[in-house]
Order: sequence, then structure tokens, then C-alpha cells
Amino acid sequence: MSEQTEAPEIPGLTIGISGPARRSMAHRLISLGLRLHGARTHYIRPGDRTNVALLDGLVLSGGTHVHPQRYQQQSQVTARYDLKRDATDTHLLEQAEAINIPVLGICRGAQFINVFHGGSLCQNVTPLRVNTRHRPLLLPLQTVRLVQDSRLGQLMYSHVIGANRIHSQAIKRLGRNLRVTAVDNDLFVQAIENTGQQWLMGVQWHPEYLLYHTGHRRIFGHFVQAARARKLERLDNLESPDARLQGE
Repeated sequence: MSEQTEAPEIPGLTIGISGPARRSMAHRLISLGLRLHGARTHYIRPGDRTNVALLDGLVLSGGTHVHPQRYQQQSQVTARYDLKRDATDTHLLEQAEAINIPVLGICRGAQFINVFHGGSLCQNVTPLRVNTRHRPLLLPLQTVRLVQDSRLGQLMYSHVIGANRIHSQAIKRLGRNLRVTAVDNDLFVQAIENTGQQWLMGVQWHPEYLLYHTGHRRIFGHFVQAARARKLERLDNLESPDARLQGE
């Protein structure tokens, strides 16, 4: 990645990053990707009772498999689960939706967004793959095809990009009020966004490991811009005459 200086912080702009109890390099890179665009970050561990109203955006990061009970299935694979994190992410998404702040899901985060909206997952796509395989995290060697009129398609400036891949779960049945915005060469879902007012995006790959790439770095920039715009809207609403009257 070419030399980058961190942008000046936007006063009060704070993004919550939900992850496992122990932070990893991925979470530090997500934080870097957000700070490069002027945001501060707050790490949220499983069981934390974070007040999402104090945040301006929410990132659901990668990690363990989503427990299949969340989409009314039994476990069909040997996998690690984190029930406390599943409960925490549900709580966070409920609050984020209620106050309409931007949400970005990465890998497990994208899958969890789909499950939260009533969708399901394929618990192991590895034996079903023909044209794709696991790729190194630091190299964008997997072909991903984007829907051009989507948020992702517009900010990437191309309908075909390279990405990485380490997941074995994938979106199966699409959740309510969501649309598919990218697929790989085996036609597994690689990105989703919502069809409503809230800025919500999920990507199946790990853009935090590709920050040296302008397009993947732009995902974090676009998310921070959406968070800032929503913060200004919320501040305007607080300062409106109707809001002042309600507070008297």
C-alpha cells in the first residue's frame, strides 16, 4: 500500500466494531481502514451492552460460524460457535435498524445480517465449489462480479473485481428486504445490501486485508461518509423546532 497519512478525525464520529472476545489482526486492520477516513472506533465484545445510540455506524466483523439455530437448522458441520456473540450482534442490529445508522458486515458479518433478516446459510460450500477455491488473504485473486447499479458497483468503478476468500459458509436463502449485489464464479453470494432507507452492506470477503488496494479501501471510506451524513441528520433533528418543543 502506498504511504497514507490518517485523515483528521471527524469530531464525535465513532464507529462500533463487533467482534470476538479477543481482538485479532483483522479487527486492527478494520479499525485502520476506518481511521484512514477520519473515524474513531469502539470495539464491542460478546456480552457488551453497548448503547448503539452513542455510535454513528456499526461494523460486524468476521469470526466463528453463525449458529444454525438462528436460521432454524441443526448443525451439519464441525465448527466453532459463539452464542454470546450471536446474541450481541442481534441486539446491535436491532438498535442500529431502529435509529437508522449505517451497518457494514464483513464475512460472518454479512452472513449474520442475512440471518437477522430471516435468511439462511449453506453450512459448508467448500465441496460445492468448482471454479473457486481458498485464496490468500493478502491477494485479491478471486473473481467477483458486481451489480453495477448497487452501492458496491458504483464505488468500485467496475463490474468485475478481485477479492480474497477464506469462508466455508455462504448465504443460501436471501433475507427480507435484501438484494444480492455480487457473486463469485460459482454463483455464491459475495455481497448484499438492503432495499430500504438504511445504509447497509455486507461483503463476503475481507477488505481489511486489502487496504493497499484503492477499491477495497474505498468500501471503508464510503461507509464512513454514510455514517457522517447520518450523524448530521440526527443532529439536525435534535436541533429542529419540533425536537426543542418536545424537550421543553
